[in-house]
Amino acid sequence: FWHHAFKSCCIGAGYVGGSTLSIIAHYCPEIQVTVVDTCDEQISLWNSDTLPIYEPGLDEIVKLHRGKNLHFSSDIDKAIDEADMIFISVNTPTKNWGLGKGRATDLTNLEAAARRIAKVSRQPKVIVEKSTVPVKAAEATSAILRFEATSHRNTSNHTISDNDDYGRLSEFVVLSNPEFLAEGTAVSDLCNPDRILIGGDSHSSSGKLAIEMLR
Repeated sequence: FWHHAFKSCCIGAGYVGGSTLSIIAHYCPEIQVTVVDTCDEQISLWNSDTLPIYEPGLDEIVKLHRGKNLHFSSDIDKAIDEADMIFISVNTPTKNWGLGKGRATDLTNLEAAARRIAKVSRQPKVIVEKSTVPVKAAEATSAILRFEATSHRNTSNHTISDNDDYGRLSEFVVLSNPEFLAEGTAVSDLCNPDRILIGGDSHSSSGKLAIEMLR
C-alpha cells in the first residue's frame, strides 16, 4: 500500500498504548512507532531503565527497539502530523458528574484527542480507537474529526494525492480495535491473541483499505 516510510503513533502512553505499540515495533521493524503523552513524567519513564509498567518480557522488547523504530515523546503535534495511522489509547473513566454519572463512559479525553488530530493533520489518517469506549463511539469520533477538519481547512495545507492507495483514503477513517489484555500476560496476549476484532465501515472503499492496513 505504502510508497513512503510508514509511521504510526499512539496518543496515550499508558498500559495499553505503551504495551501495544511496543509489540507492533517488535514485529514490524519497518514501521516507525512513536508513543506520545501529555505527561512528561510518563514519557521520561518509558525512556528510562525503569518502565512505568511491569509486564514479563516487555522491558527487553522496549530496550531492543527504543531509539530505533520505537520512540516515546511529549511532542504530540509532531507525531500526529507525521503519522499515517494514529492509535488513540487515552483514559476513558466512568463519568463522575452529569447525565450518566456512575454508569456512562467519560469520553472527554477521547474527544480532545480527536480534535487535536483534526487540527494538526495535513494528510489523510487512519484513526484506531484502542480505548475502552461504548458502541457507536467511532461514529462520534468521526463526526468530531469531520467538523474540526472543516473548521481548520482554511489554515491547513492538505495535500491528498490520487496516485496511490493512501491518497484514495477519505480524510479520516476511524476503526475500532479493542485489546483483550490481562495484567501479567499482556505481552503473551498481544503476541498470541485468541481473538482480534476490527470494527469499521467495510462497505466503503476507504474503510476497506483502512481495515486492510491495520491487519
